[in-house]
Amino acid sequence: MQRRTLAGLAALAAAFSFSAFGQPGEIRIAHVYSKTGPLEAYGKQTQTGLMMGLEYATGGTMVVGGKKLVVIEKDDQGKPDLGKNLLASAYADDKADIAVGPTSSGVALAMLPVAEEYKKILLVEPAVADSITGEKWNKYIFRTGRNSSQDAISNAVAVDREGVTIATLAQDNAFGRDGVKAFKDAVRKARLVHEEYLPAATTDFTAAAQRLIERLKDQPGRKVLWIVWAGAGNPFKIADLDLKRHGIEIATGGNILPAMVAYNQFPGMEGATYYYFGFSRNQANLWLVTHHYLKHKSPPDFFTAGGFSSAMALVTALKATNGDTNTNKLIKTMEGMSFDTPKGSMTFRREDHQALQSMYHFRVAPGARPGTMADLYLVREIKPHEMDLPIRNRR
Repeated sequence: MQRRTLAGLAALAAAFSFSAFGQPGEIRIAHVYSKTGPLEAYGKQTQTGLMMGLEYATGGTMVVGGKKLVVIEKDDQGKPDLGKNLLASAYADDKADIAVGPTSSGVALAMLPVAEEYKKILLVEPAVADSITGEKWNKYIFRTGRNSSQDAISNAVAVDREGVTIATLAQDNAFGRDGVKAFKDAVRKARLVHEEYLPAATTDFTAAAQRLIERLKDQPGRKVLWIVWAGAGNPFKIADLDLKRHGIEIATGGNILPAMVAYNQFPGMEGATYYYFGFSRNQANLWLVTHHYLKHKSPPDFFTAGGFSSAMALVTALKATNGDTNTNKLIKTMEGMSFDTPKGSMTFRREDHQALQSMYHFRVAPGARPGTMADLYLVREIKPHEMDLPIRNRR
């Protein structure tokens, strides 16, 4: 009788454990992202893309190796300490096998040591700071998102020419400073004369614009103001100060579609972007564009493609291990692994686990109409082998 009672208690405890911490037939994926906060728009796109990518990559089953994929959402609100604690909770309490995110570079940098402590993979998407796969990197970190150097090197293609003078405007945070540093390192022919950094929440750009104009207006040759900005605020208001009168052009990288409405004020403006829905013709992107229109009545955006790409990487790795989530096995599988995305094939570089990927040199259409969706033309696809991407980690 006592044995039966003990056996019953053991069975009850086991059932409770599986109920609280997940079934043995599950693969638990924690998505830590800015569901709210200053980067909310980016975070929500990433979540949409992640779920659509998992659907596409599993043929709608949400099953890999006989195991159900379960996504656990965590809102870091763009706060580094909160993101760090949420990731620890996901690994320890929710028994997450792997994590994806976050949106903010500052949050990502706070989360990296947590992945190392728990010896679990953190697949970074879309945080962009170079240091994530650079000096702050550890072997549990992989990134499908582009890094600041990929942004910068591809943007240098558009403006790095003899006789060009450049000033930069960026946010005073890891995203902005890493972006400018990488841009400076990538520029070989043009001359940089000034760097301007402003708080991320800046809405009045007048004083900064006046300083930038002062440094550029008397320079010979072509004069370019390169802007790297994310989230709230509209630095393109600088154009209201009549930059054309001083012969100053604006150049910038890609962004989400609502932010790029401002680009139509600058017909002919060039830059480089991570993604634009009309640039890729591969099967994954055609599926994404079609199904996003059907579900959301709009094209997929910049960070939707990123979330989709992270899902493709996860499922490719998990299929290769037949659903085995052992961290060392996943690391061995993912190092050097190539996988399809809406941008075409990406490959995780062995040295730092950064996804090598194409970028897109664009030009704003000459007939672009202000107030409408950004009208971008593809100048050319910049292939991974064309970008001499530095290895900045500790190996």
